[in-house]
Amino acid sequence: MKTGNQTVETDFTLLGLFQYGPMDSFLFIAIAILFSVALTRNITLILLIRLDPRLHTPMYFLLSQLSFIDMMYISTTVPKMAVNFLSNSKTITFLGCEIQTFVFLVLGGTEALLLGFMSYDHYVAICHPLCYPVLMSKRICWFTVMCVWASCSVNSLIHAVYVFQLPFCPSRLINHFFCEVPSLLPLVCQHTSQYEHTILLSSLIILLLPFTAIVASYACVLSVVFQMSSGKGQTKAISTCSSRLLVASLFYMTTLSTYTRPHSLHSPEEDKTVAAFYTMITTLLNPFIYSLRNKDVIGALRRLIGLCIFVQKI
Repeated sequence: MKTGNQTVETDFTLLGLFQYGPMDSFLFIAIAILFSVALTRNITLILLIRLDPRLHTPMYFLLSQLSFIDMMYISTTVPKMAVNFLSNSKTITFLGCEIQTFVFLVLGGTEALLLGFMSYDHYVAICHPLCYPVLMSKRICWFTVMCVWASCSVNSLIHAVYVFQLPFCPSRLINHFFCEVPSLLPLVCQHTSQYEHTILLSSLIILLLPFTAIVASYACVLSVVFQMSSGKGQTKAISTCSSRLLVASLFYMTTLSTYTRPHSLHSPEEDKTVAAFYTMITTLLNPFIYSLRNKDVIGALRRLIGLCIFVQKI
């Protein structure tokens, strides 16, 4: 809606992940449980890495960053969606939608690049162990993580500012459960094909490049392991690499599917289903795949539980 040359800022309406109806209460409980489990797992991992000196290594530093991102990532979208199951009003303010879009892009882009850097960490640890202290020093880790956060913040700010200065049509119905760029473009009252080329370029850099690096890193790791390890070591390496590659593929492929297609080829129902994977399922799986089945993390958890029991007895 426009007045003169100014866009009138009015609320948007989120149609949600599912059609609301008699199952609203059940869906609210299911989403709330999923959210609580994901949040608990990531908070537990962050605390363990923070409290246990044995986990103060580059690998676990990166894992703590991933857990923090996942915790914020799911908190950006799921609470609003869950509340909408029980609310008569499904609206989100213009500013709230803009902030949600910006934060979601920052977190999603940062996670995509961070996963690529984590695969590099794994590659260096296995293929060049003697160089690991130099290539993965604390200074390099901090510098890389800060660059990732800064670059994704700038990229996300540019996209968020540009999208929300476009002229939106009078209909403010977003056929999605949260505000993201692909779900907003159908509401714009002008051609966006040129801008979609920019989205495609950003997606290829932020999503496709790190995913390619992940595949290449794990291929090199498996190649080295098969040359040096015993059958048991090979089995463990295959299990670790395949599980990490599986959850990474789930995140990257679903996100690429959403952000690399022109909005004319999008199906709202398909987009919502796909988005559920990269907003909720991967954040639930990441702590388990990357850490909570790791013997060092399990040992840290046991020590923390033992300390808590000892303190209670005193």
